[in-house]
Formats: sequence, structure tokens, C-alpha cells
Amino acid sequence: MKVSSLLVHVLSVSSLKGGVGKTTVTLGLASASFAKGLRTLVVDLDPQADVSTGMDIEVAGHQNIADVLSSPKEKVVRASIVPSGWTRGRPGKIDVLIGSPSAINFDGPHPTIRDVWKLEEALAHVEAEYDLVLIDSAPSLNALTRTAWAASDRVTIVTEPGLFSVAAADRALRAIEEIRRGISPRLQPLGIIVNRVKTQSIEHQFRIKELRDMFGPLVLSPQLPERTSLQQAQGAAKPLHIWPGESAEEMAHHFDQLLERVMRAGHIA
Repeated sequence: MKVSSLLVHVLSVSSLKGGVGKTTVTLGLASASFAKGLRTLVVDLDPQADVSTGMDIEVAGHQNIADVLSSPKEKVVRASIVPSGWTRGRPGKIDVLIGSPSAINFDGPHPTIRDVWKLEEALAHVEAEYDLVLIDSAPSLNALTRTAWAASDRVTIVTEPGLFSVAAADRALRAIEEIRRGISPRLQPLGIIVNRVKTQSIEHQFRIKELRDMFGPLVLSPQLPERTSLQQAQGAAKPLHIWPGESAEEMAHHFDQLLERVMRAGHIA
């Protein structure tokens, strides 16, 4: 397999509210990327720092995203990046820029332009070493999410097929356009990932149709069914692609398909 080193594709995985499975989607995409052999960096920008836990990171003794946002110098950035525990006994490169609850101190409602560009500045020191950078962003539209988007080429919005999903997705897409026009012209939406779908639910099918009617091809396929294998792999801090069982295999295939969409958008060969 040939992987282009000419383009670093940075994808933010975002939502405007907690509890929709944003971090689980980030971990699924990271697992697919690792399984495909892409050199991958996962940036844990969510103050809950669940991605760091789910990727089997020992956070003690390392600097973290809060240090990076305070001082995005190369020395600090490199001291905040560690290999995922997923690599133990397995080939491949998947690293984590460690998360921290202290990141909440950088999530004010009115960031300066200097603050918004800090993650972009930090990633510039290391981006040549990765084929794909995934950012698990904070579940809000405050400074951390805007910082993530300013550093990104694409944003994918994670939602559930619920009553408020259309309004939330619309609000997120409008915010992406605001950042694109005001700060970062390269930023584009990759699309909307519909998560935790109950395939037998008439309500869920209605809400998915509602999303498709409103946003058309921005609603990505496949939608992700609700499966316990995702939570089990995450709880064990293992990549989904090695988790046993038909359910895990099904979900791994779905994330492979979503990763293909990411790669097409980024022209990664």
C-alpha cells in the first residue's frame, strides 16, 4: 500500500452536545486507520480526555494538551505525544496527543485569534510524520472546538437520530461555514455521521430521512447501528478491529467505509 506523504489530512470529530458518541466514533476511526496502516495521530482535545483512556495511554509523567495550548512550541508538543498502547505487540504507528481536564481552562466563549490558531501552530511541528490526524474536539462551540476547526481540513459532525438532531447539525454546519469564511478558508464539512441507530426503530428511520431531506449527501453512509461491541472495546482500551465477535466485525467494516470517505476527501492514496 502506498500512502501519500504530500498531504496531511486533519479531521475534527465534533458534536455540539455530549452523549452522542463522538469519542466512540473517534476511536472507531482511529482503529480503522491503524488497521489500514496509516501513520495516525489522535489529538485528545475534549476535557473529559476519554480518547486517551480508550487508547491505553499512561498519562502520568507526560505533558498534555493543556501544556500545548499554553505554549505550542515543538519541545512541548513532542513531550505531549506518546504511542498508543494499541501498538504493543502490533506493527504500525498510532500516537496520542494526551488529553487533560485542564483543557477546560482554554474553552472560553470568546477566544482571541491567537488562541484559535494555537493547535494549528502546534501540529505544524509534527504533521509531516503522520498521514492522518484525528481531533476529538470538545462537545460545544466554544474556544476548543474553534481551535480544533482552525487546525483542520475537514469536520465531521456526530449526531443521533433524535428530535433535535436536525437543528444541532444545522447549527454545526453554519458554525463551520462561519469559521471557513472568517478564519480558515480551507475548512470544509466532511459530513454528518449518524450514530447509535436502532435499525428497527420507526422514529430513528424518520429522523434519518429528515436529516437526508435537509442535508442530502452530507449525511454519510453507513449510519452506525447501536452495538455493545463498541463500548466493550473502548472499555478494554483495545482497537475495535481486534475485538472478537460478529458485532465488532460489522462495526469495524462500517468504520472502514467511513475512513474511505475521509481518505477520498483528503486524497490519501
